[in-house]
Amino acid sequence: MNEAVQHTLAKPVEVHGVGLHTGNQVHMRLSPAAEGTGFRFRRTDLEGQPEIEALALNVAETERGTTLRKGAAFVHTVEHVLAALVGMGLDNCLIELDAPEPPILDGSAIGFVEAIASAGIKEQHAARDYLILQDLVQYSDAVKGVEIIGMPYDGFSVTVLVDYHTDVLGSQNANIEQMSDFVEHIAKARTFSFLHELEYLLDHGLIKGGDLNNAIVYVDKTPNPASMEKLKKAFGKDHVSVKPNGILDNLELHYPNEAARHKLLDVIGDLALVGRPLKGRFFARRPGHKGNTDFAKLLLEKVRKEGRIGIPKYDPEAPVLMDINQVMKMLPHRPPFLFVDKITELSDTHVIGIKNVTMNEAFFVGHFPSAPVMPGVLIIESMAQVGGILALSFYPDPENYLTYFLKIDNVRFKHKVVPGDTLIFELRMMAPMRRGIIQMKGQAFVGNKLVTEAELMAQIARDKQ
Repeated sequence: MNEAVQHTLAKPVEVHGVGLHTGNQVHMRLSPAAEGTGFRFRRTDLEGQPEIEALALNVAETERGTTLRKGAAFVHTVEHVLAALVGMGLDNCLIELDAPEPPILDGSAIGFVEAIASAGIKEQHAARDYLILQDLVQYSDAVKGVEIIGMPYDGFSVTVLVDYHTDVLGSQNANIEQMSDFVEHIAKARTFSFLHELEYLLDHGLIKGGDLNNAIVYVDKTPNPASMEKLKKAFGKDHVSVKPNGILDNLELHYPNEAARHKLLDVIGDLALVGRPLKGRFFARRPGHKGNTDFAKLLLEKVRKEGRIGIPKYDPEAPVLMDINQVMKMLPHRPPFLFVDKITELSDTHVIGIKNVTMNEAFFVGHFPSAPVMPGVLIIESMAQVGGILALSFYPDPENYLTYFLKIDNVRFKHKVVPGDTLIFELRMMAPMRRGIIQMKGQAFVGNKLVTEAELMAQIARDKQ
């Protein structure tokens, strides 16, 4: 799978079952969606068929699952189907429901995974807009003992630790280092409950669609005959007993640490509510839906305030990817119109470059003699030259090509740049390069301060000389 571009379903697929908490029969249809759509739920049973974007800002409840709401429309328990979509590498999907809750199936994500696999996955043209962590992001709830940490990592890794201070479950942990492991190691992990929780839910008329085939029940207290009779009646069983390992005899564990793996599955599903694929390493201690979705909101809020998660770091003593001599081998520009000093990072989708601004720049003679400020148009030119390195890196002989501006959009100058500043430019592709045309989103920083941002489009053409 090409992780640089977006993906959707190759064709629609349907999943039928019962909602865990509502007990309603539900017909769910997963359909292909256009680039940039993300994940959307549509309630086909409501007037107007309202849609709810799968975003943390739409989270309404997290008591027994994650509930999304927009206006009067809501959808309960979205985390398992979202985890399956992310785990299968999808970016865009329309999820249609004729009831307020996806089917619980066996309590895991494997049924959704199998449905997606049967429909097939289609590669789309637009580039993936990753949310990339550059700094440490922390969330904690001291009362519930929840802690979630995100840190920079060029991939997607999640580690989960659960400990509810019970002998029957003990302390468990689970980890996934790459999303390609989701199907085999995480998707089959089923939801679980402690016996005292299950009794409470039954007594209050909840989990109407639950049965002893879609949840692992950990017996954390010695059950009395009345409790066992209640379970037999509620779930239509002739016999219910406790196994030596402390779980009800309704299910066999898929993994010794299935509880931790299911919590990891929930984390993946809830973090899908960021609305973009993530790059980072995440550690979660005693995660739950409230903590997961609050952490997703925290990431979205940082993006809203800062335009990104963290600032690209520049260590002047660290080895560079390209020095000025290597830059001049790729770019046709020469002093006094060369505004890139070095390149520190370069991949198929992004580039980070450095421009040291000194009083020796020729333009400071006239801009302005008594208050030197780098012209905004030259900040954009510097950004474009760094982007040119990314564009030309696709060619084996970049010295034979030139880069021409086609369009500049959404330019914002937030702070002035003066002699002594070090400009850090980061550019990321907005779509795969086609026919020599590249689209990039660029940001320029001085220290931790975003000074300029813009969207650039350029044409790469062979030098006729």
